[in-house]
Amino acid sequence: MVIATWNGQVVARSDDTEIVEGNHYFPADAVDREFLRPSDTTTVCPWKGTASYHSLEVDGAVNPDAAWYYPAPKEAAANIKDRIAFWRGVEVTES
Repeated sequence: MVIATWNGQVVARSDDTEIVEGNHYFPADAVDREFLRPSDTTTVCPWKGTASYHSLEVDGAVNPDAAWYYPAPKEAAANIKDRIAFWRGVEVTES
């Protein structure tokens, strides 16, 4: 089981993550949407495509752009379609 935690709250949990460049990509339905907030931020990866972001909000604390996903990944990254990864202090652990 892989668990993502931020600010003392589990924000995602799954036995089915894809690891790309050291990041666990969780299935979208394994992420607790209660903690996701929309973001206008995007970035571009030459081989994965354009990433979109969510901020996390837990108990009133906000972690800007702490979750990202590729809505339309390039063919080389097709395995992370409909998956979300985390950074910026989100602790991802395997148990």
